[in-house]
Amino acid sequence: MPGPDSICVITKPIPGIENAQTLAEAIVDTIHEPLLVLDGGLRVLAASRAFYEIFKVDSEHTMGCLLYDLGDGQWNIPALRELLETIIPTRVAMDGFEVDHDFPGVGRRTMLLNARKVIYETSPNSTILLAFTDITARRVIEREKELLLERTEDLLQQQQTLLREMQHRVVNSLQIIASILMLKARKVTSEESRGHLRDAHQRVLSVAEVQSHLHATGGVDQIAVGPYLTKLCGSLSSSMIGEGRPIAIVVEADDGLIGSDKAVSLGLIVTELVINSIKYAFPDDRPDARVTVLYASEGNAWTLTVADNGVGTSAPVANASGGGLGTAIVEALVRQLESQQTVCTGPGRTVTIKHLAEVLVPA
Repeated sequence: MPGPDSICVITKPIPGIENAQTLAEAIVDTIHEPLLVLDGGLRVLAASRAFYEIFKVDSEHTMGCLLYDLGDGQWNIPALRELLETIIPTRVAMDGFEVDHDFPGVGRRTMLLNARKVIYETSPNSTILLAFTDITARRVIEREKELLLERTEDLLQQQQTLLREMQHRVVNSLQIIASILMLKARKVTSEESRGHLRDAHQRVLSVAEVQSHLHATGGVDQIAVGPYLTKLCGSLSSSMIGEGRPIAIVVEADDGLIGSDKAVSLGLIVTELVINSIKYAFPDDRPDARVTVLYASEGNAWTLTVADNGVGTSAPVANASGGGLGTAIVEALVRQLESQQTVCTGPGRTVTIKHLAEVLVPA
């Protein structure tokens, strides 16, 4: 009995057609793809018109010829011999067997071969249907895509390398500027000028921190807010709080991400608010002095809170209007982030900045 993948042809009379071979030849000749019908000895019984046209051969030198002798031996291909002499006898059928060969008069072609053994009920003989699909153009396109992808990956790698180098240089430059500001602060005699220089030093450091964080994470699109604020506040603590003033800075942030461009603004806001609490919230030393930085996000919406348990004022304030340079910087950054700010005092002082989720309007 034939195998499950074989094609079984029952040679019974077909109503209205006296010669089944005529029908078979017509079907073969109608097929657009090259097709050969081979006998058990791999000699050509029939060939489609497409086979003659594509491989530049004629019927006289094709019919009855051994497949391997066609076209001065152009089909005497080791891969094809393996298919017909080894695989087909054991598997009955084979799909997508790829052959890459330089055919005389045609050129180099990549062909997919599909083969089927045809077993007849009324005859011990069998034939093989061998169909060819030219995928040369497809393979050329695939190779071009692979080369383009490789070049794109190389360019991206070069871009990443240049970006990392730029980030490294930016961080170094900002740290140099911060060091110069601190040196100037130590040399000036005016206490007011010294304070301004120290504030400028901290502002530069806050920008350096986000650049340093971007360099460490290797990302430029979005960064994790929690680690960034923790590192920033640690830097503020070490540079602004002396051993005689035990003020704790606590950071509590979720796993939210924020764009690197917005992270700089967020870092500057935290810097200004934390510096303000350290400078003014605790005129007298107290063991429980604490500044808390909270960040919570939900989708595109986020809330930043900087609170201290210092002296505060007697009544809540709707916003931080008025004040010095630091207040003006915070207000400008809040507007830049398209957020809203509220300030509440007594006891302590709490500044809350909220960014609402962006609402997408259907087109």
